[in-house]
Amino acid sequence: MNLRMSSSPKIYLTLLFSISILGLCLAQGNGAASDFWNRVRFGGGIGLGFANNIFNASVSPSGIYQANENFATGVGLNFNYAKFNDDKFIAYGASFMNFYNPIPAIQLSAEMEQWRVSRRQSGLGGGTAGNNYWTSALFLGIGYSTRNVTVGLRYDVLYDDNKSIY
Repeated sequence: MNLRMSSSPKIYLTLLFSISILGLCLAQGNGAASDFWNRVRFGGGIGLGFANNIFNASVSPSGIYQANENFATGVGLNFNYAKFNDDKFIAYGASFMNFYNPIPAIQLSAEMEQWRVSRRQSGLGGGTAGNNYWTSALFLGIGYSTRNVTVGLRYDVLYDDNKSIY
C-alpha cells in the first residue's frame, strides 16, 4: 500500500504546529498554570556504528513540553554522518513532534522531520557522483507506555524510495 501525499511539507508543519498550539491553549484553559520549565523534558539519541570500512554516527537532541497529562509537544535537531568505503552520507535537520495519550497506557504520535541530505557515491568507472537535496518525513505512530518508556510503531506517510534516508 502506497500512501504518498503530494502536498508541500509546509502544510504538514503548519498542521502539526496548529495542533500543538491548540494543545497548549487547552492546557492553560484547564488551570495548568505550572512553571514552564518544570514541564520540559530533554532527551534524544546518540548512535555509533562500526564495521570493516564502515562508520556511522548520529546525534539527535530533543526537548518536549508536557502541556497536560494527555498532550506533549516538542522539537528536535538531527545529524547523521555515514561512510561506506569511499561513499559518504551527511544529513541534518529538525523535527517537530506531538504526543497524545487518550489513556495512560496508549500514546499516539505525529512527527514531522525535514532533512538536508548530501550523498557522494563512487561509480563503477572510478568516478564519483554527488546528490544534495531536501526531504521530509511525516511519521504517525501508536505505542504502549509504561512509566518513562514507550514501545510502539510509526509509519512515514511521505515515504519516497528515491529520497528517504530510512
